[in-house]
Amino acid sequence: MNEETLHTKEVDAFILDQIDTVPHLEALLLLWNNRPKQWTVEEMANALYVSSGVARNILQGLTRRGLLARHGVPELYRYESGKRDGLVQAVDAAYRRNLIRISRMIHSKAAPGIREFAQAFRFTKDRE
Repeated sequence: MNEETLHTKEVDAFILDQIDTVPHLEALLLLWNNRPKQWTVEEMANALYVSSGVARNILQGLTRRGLLARHGVPELYRYESGKRDGLVQAVDAAYRRNLIRISRMIHSKAAPGIREFAQAFRFTKDRE
């Protein structure tokens, strides 16, 4: 297996595990590409062409996963730099090269609620 194949598998695994929708991915990449800018919910809503409520849910979900950091009032969000930086950079490059493949992969996943339920069950089962 060559390095590019391994890299693609890591990118795909990250997307499948951490990204619920295409707007989630696009929000993450907007914050990544505009580091260290902090975004308000309204700025993200305008950038993604979604309502403020949807943008807030996206940003809060990415924050719960440790991908973003939230600061202050009003809510300000920024990309949370760390050990995943190289992977997020690879995700950004892959999305630019393979927009349709990655979008289809995200759309083909189970609904977020179903995945959250499954993850909660897995967490409970693992703790026994």
